[in-house]
Amino acid sequence: MDISAPLFDGKFVRLGPIDHEKDPEIESRWTHDPAFMRMMYIDPMRPLSVFQLKKKYEMLEKEIDEDKNLFHFRIRASSDERLLGFGELGRISWPNGSGFIRLGLGAAEDRGKGFGFEALGLLLRYAFSELNLFRLTAVIPEYNQAARALFLKAGFSEEVRRREALARDGRRWDICHFGLLVDEWKEKFHA
Repeated sequence: MDISAPLFDGKFVRLGPIDHEKDPEIESRWTHDPAFMRMMYIDPMRPLSVFQLKKKYEMLEKEIDEDKNLFHFRIRASSDERLLGFGELGRISWPNGSGFIRLGLGAAEDRGKGFGFEALGLLLRYAFSELNLFRLTAVIPEYNQAARALFLKAGFSEEVRRREALARDGRRWDICHFGLLVDEWKEKFHA
């Protein structure tokens, strides 16, 4: 492994911190998009104001500081620093070397352009090389076919399917758990 390779910068995206001045306005627009919200969250969602998001960011950063098992990043375009989405490594069990991963691109026009795959690669490199985790889990609703394809492309395997665990739009959906081990990641990205 090349330890001089940039840890947070890819060709098209970079991982960085929350910008408390600019990000709330952009993310507030995402919360008004039911298609995005239903792909990212399995809990009931509601639109959030700029003020509500600023408070949410404060709570998130407090949780990061206190719990020491959550790493949250903003995904930005390398070309112009435009906010594209977020990535998160959380619920880390340090003794077991395991955690959960989430990734979302907010604006529909930014999806399907390779930003998500590159951001996922950066998050995986950080999780396995920097944090020395052994395995990661992604939890994805059955109907989010784009996320399923993204994680499968990155080497994840479907490990658990919680049948009809999610009620949405008058029907029941499965919730799928995808897993990736460090050796599988090495084989996929460093073969």
